[in-house]
Amino acid sequence: MKKLFTERFGLTQPRVNEALDADTAIGLLGIIQARISENWFGEAFPAECEDGGLNAGCDTSKLKGALAAYNLIWPADWPNEDGLFPDDPQIFDLIEFSYEHVAIPEACGFHSYWRHDHYKYDQEKGRAKFTEDVNRVFERHGMAFELVQGEVTRIAPTGLQEALAETVFKTGDNDLDRLLETARGKFLNRSLDIRKEALEKLWDAWERLKTIEPGKDKRTQAKALLDKATTEPNLRARLEKEAMELTEIGNNFMIRHTETTKTPITESVHVDYLFHRMFSLIQLLLKSSGRGA
Repeated sequence: MKKLFTERFGLTQPRVNEALDADTAIGLLGIIQARISENWFGEAFPAECEDGGLNAGCDTSKLKGALAAYNLIWPADWPNEDGLFPDDPQIFDLIEFSYEHVAIPEACGFHSYWRHDHYKYDQEKGRAKFTEDVNRVFERHGMAFELVQGEVTRIAPTGLQEALAETVFKTGDNDLDRLLETARGKFLNRSLDIRKEALEKLWDAWERLKTIEPGKDKRTQAKALLDKATTEPNLRARLEKEAMELTEIGNNFMIRHTETTKTPITESVHVDYLFHRMFSLIQLLLKSSGRGA
C-alpha cells in the first residue's frame, strides 16, 4: 500500500509511545485474525483435502492447539466481554509466533466436489508482507516498536537510533567490543528491565575503555585517552568533567551496583537519556583514538 497523505508530508505521530492503546491493539490483532481467515497459516497448520493429502488451507483447530500449547492468545477472543485487551507482551508474543508461521497462499487447483481450493505457499513473501503490515500499524500509531526479522524491538530515540545502527565496534579489544555490542542489543529490547541491563553493560564498557591506553595506572590511561579527543583546552576540560560525572553516575545510581543506597532508575526516558549521554562520549573517544565506532 502506498504512503498516505500524512505519511508523505511528515504529519504522522512521533514514534515515542511505549504502550499499546486500544486502537493499536485492535489493528494488530485484526491483521492476525485476517491472515488466519485468509489461510496464511495453512502451510504450518494444514487442512487436508478429504480425498487425499493435498493442502486445503488452514486447519484452525490445529492452530488453536499450537497457540494453547505456547500459552498464547487467540486473536478473535479480544477485546473480551469486559472490553479489555491483552497485555502488550501477549500481543507481541502472538506477533512473533505469527511471523514464524505465516506464508502467502496461492490457489493451485480447485476441488469441484468439496468446493475448496488447493494451495501452495510462499513463506518468504508472507513474512515480508506480514512485517510490513505490522510495522505500518506501529508507525501510524506512533509506537516506538518495530518488527525486525521476526522480533518486536524498540526503536531508539531519533539521532541515537541512527548512531546505533551505523556504528561498527572494532576497537581492537574483543572484550570491549563484546560489551558494547551487548549494550546495543539490550538497549533495543522492548523490556524496560533488559534495557536497564544495557546501561550496566555500557558502563562496564566505559570502565574498560578507560584502561585501554598504555599507562602506569587507570588515571594515567584515562588521561591519555581524553588527550587524544582534543587539544583545545576548554573542550578538553569539559570532556574530563563529563567523564568524571558519568563515572560518578555509574557509581551512585543503580547501574553497576545494587546496594540499597543507590538511586534506582525507573523511567524509560531516563534510560534513554543516560544511555545516549554515555554512548556519545564513548563513540567520540573511540573515533578520536583511532578505534573505529
